[in-house]
Amino acid sequence: MRRVRDAILRADTSMSERVQYGVTFASSKSGDFAAFVRYREPGVNLKLMRGGRLQGRYPHLEGRTVKRIRIADKREATARAAELKAMVKEWCSLGDAAKAPKAKKT
Repeated sequence: MRRVRDAILRADTSMSERVQYGVTFASSKSGDFAAFVRYREPGVNLKLMRGGRLQGRYPHLEGRTVKRIRIADKREATARAAELKAMVKEWCSLGDAAKAPKAKKT
């Protein structure tokens, strides 16, 4: 879990984490990015509540609207680090786009 957590938090300076209701969340100014779920199962289960907003191609992401990525061990966490970083970057850019000044209609 630590490798996945580090990959997410290092991907963008706006990312942070918090624990709420016993669940660890990774968040940015765009909102909650993901939560670590199913602690009792082996490996890491990361649930992206609004993962359907991501437009990039992420081959290890499962689901339609609520997406999940499962990482079995340290080796897989290292192999998926670039994919996680890309997802975080895209997620953070969604918040930047929402806060950008809108063009005035003339």
